[in-house]
Amino acid sequence: MGRGGEPRRVRARDEELGVAVARAQEGDETAFAVAYRLVQPGLVGYLRGLVGHDGEVAEDIAAEAWLEIARDLGRFRGDGAGFRGWTATIARHRALDHLRRQKVRPRPSALEQDMLDLPGPHSTPEQALESISTGEALALIAGLPRDQAEAVLLRVVVGLDASTAARVLGKRPGAVRTAAYRGLRRLARQLGGSR
Repeated sequence: MGRGGEPRRVRARDEELGVAVARAQEGDETAFAVAYRLVQPGLVGYLRGLVGHDGEVAEDIAAEAWLEIARDLGRFRGDGAGFRGWTATIARHRALDHLRRQKVRPRPSALEQDMLDLPGPHSTPEQALESISTGEALALIAGLPRDQAEAVLLRVVVGLDASTAARVLGKRPGAVRTAAYRGLRRLARQLGGSR
């Protein structure tokens, strides 16, 4: 881990992203493609967590978001981490629009806490998530209470720090850290009980 609890690879990716965004704002299409490549996987994972397992819907919403991102790129001010937060905010708004149109809300968790077993002595939430596939992880995250699910998606899948995730969600950083922690612990318990 580096400063602020961020992995070094995330900081390096954010530096590369910041450079690409600055060049894209100057009209460099190749740089915009680099920014897209660095942001898109996490953005689609976040959207899949918000709208369900249908990858096509998440991809469609991401495409809508990227149209808005491209249109408003000149107005963006910030670094690579800020750009990831800005794109997550735009994508979140598009996803919520989609959910409103579909009259679908994220479902509450079907699993109650008293049904869950505690993880083994060497389990950590991060190890638990690493032990399953992306699809399985997104399905489990979708079963969390909404505040926990969004915090986990933004912190783990998109890779935002607590402050940036808090801006996306309109919450305090401490509330986001707490929700992510509780969500990850709940996921670890679920995985500990199912393995």
